[in-house]
Amino acid sequence: MAENEIILTPEGRQKLVDELAYREGELNAEIIERLQEARGFGDLSENAEYDAAKEEQSQNAARIAEIRTILSTATVSADAGKRKNVVSIGSTVEVEDEKGKTQSFTIVGTTETNSLEHKISNESPMGAALIGSKKGDKVEYVTPSGKKRSFTVVKVTR
Repeated sequence: MAENEIILTPEGRQKLVDELAYREGELNAEIIERLQEARGFGDLSENAEYDAAKEEQSQNAARIAEIRTILSTATVSADAGKRKNVVSIGSTVEVEDEKGKTQSFTIVGTTETNSLEHKISNESPMGAALIGSKKGDKVEYVTPSGKKRSFTVVKVTR
């Protein structure tokens, strides 16, 4: 895998396509409307509303460029759905640690990670250790702080 290769699940790609459409359409129109409204307040050199709208316009343009770059260079995971019993990008994995505590994670590409939704990157220590494993496999990895963790794969779903 190339060092900077971005891998997306089909769902993650669609989410980016939807965000791009929103940012280029509805959000952009709202920002332009706020800019026009702020211009009506007079002197632009001391106009906080105008400055805020210009800043938002700049941030929106940067995010649009970022999404376009991701979509043009990313690879959509070809594994998604093919091997149901083997962990790959797009798999939801239930694991059990040495103390019997179970947790569930979805393996996603780096741009889709979200700890609140239990979505971990395929490049994270745990995600990388899980890739290729099956139900019943014991998996070990070293955390960034140097602590060794091990767990057993209880269930693999799509």
